Amino acid sequence: MSIEIGQNVPDFSATATGDATVTLSELRGKQVVVYFYPKASTPGCTTEGGDFRDNKAAFDAANTVILGVSRDGLRAQENFKAKEEFNFALIADTDETVCQLFDVIKLKKMYGKEHLGIDRSTFLIDADGKLAQEWRGVKVPGHVDEVLAAAKALNG
Repeated sequence: MSIEIGQNVPDFSATATGDATVTLSELRGKQVVVYFYPKASTPGCTTEGGDFRDNKAAFDAANTVILGVSRDGLRAQENFKAKEEFNFALIADTDETVCQLFDVIKLKKMYGKEHLGIDRSTFLIDADGKLAQEWRGVKVPGHVDEVLAAAKALNG
């Protein structure tokens, strides 16, 4: 099951950095970027998170909240956020609830072995809670610029 463009994104609550619980329905009235990354503190994930961090003011101006999600535990997420000075919440989706909701767990190959992992993906949810755009199998360079352009366009 995956959410189609234009459909309401089912509400979810998840544990996030800063001793917070993020609940999607509480963010109504703002656009929300939910980006999934495979593992905290790895090179591609660090670059992607840094790109979101460095563009946060522009996302704020576009009335858009940024949420990063991986299956890492809360301590790993807190360390990653602190080390990289991320200025947005990271969700510790250890039970894969949010991952399953967005259908981002895929069979991947690494060193010839297959394993289930997060397919780097980003979702833009409009202020009414509907899925406006999605990017799957994301390549990091230039990605955040694309997401920001889409958020600004959606904002009118």
